[in-house]
Amino acid sequence: MNWKSYNHNNSIFVGKYTMMMQVYTERLLLRDMTIEDAPAIFDYRSDAEANTFQSWIPTSLKEVENFILRNHKEFNQPESWYQILITDKETKEVIGDIGIHFFGNENLQAELAITLNKNFQGKGFAAEALKGIISLLFTDFEKHRIMASVDPDNLDSIRLMERVGLRKEGHFVKSLFWKNRWVDDVIYAVLREEWMEK
Repeated sequence: MNWKSYNHNNSIFVGKYTMMMQVYTERLLLRDMTIEDAPAIFDYRSDAEANTFQSWIPTSLKEVENFILRNHKEFNQPESWYQILITDKETKEVIGDIGIHFFGNENLQAELAITLNKNFQGKGFAAEALKGIISLLFTDFEKHRIMASVDPDNLDSIRLMERVGLRKEGHFVKSLFWKNRWVDDVIYAVLREEWMEK
């Protein structure tokens, strides 16, 4: 698949106060979350064992509903997080979600974080979803750099970053205070010119 041009069927509907996001890949539809998605999101997000490296593990359906309602209403706003749902294009099943953190003085950088239902892991969905979002951010929004912060013990995520095409930029020792302890942080990133050359 040509990740530079595949997304010509994507839809970005811009209203006065909101933006609806729909990103199509070969097998997936990446779209905005709705309240109706709350049970499916709670199902995979509340699994503490599957979300060992996640900072947020909801304990109730109401917590997920509030999370959806708090999701930033406008895509590509400086210093905001925007959450996108990963769904199967054919079956409409909820597979996971991607968080996008827009940051930097010129709003030309983005940080990505991904969570996947364990029942859909190992099938290439995470890589496909990330490639779709990265392509969108570089092609349609002309971002300069996209990065991800990974726990060095999360070997699956490290392999995922490398498979997607991000390179390791640095390993920071005990740089994050997370779950009541200092932990290391590994940064993976890719520049727009690097991505467009692939």
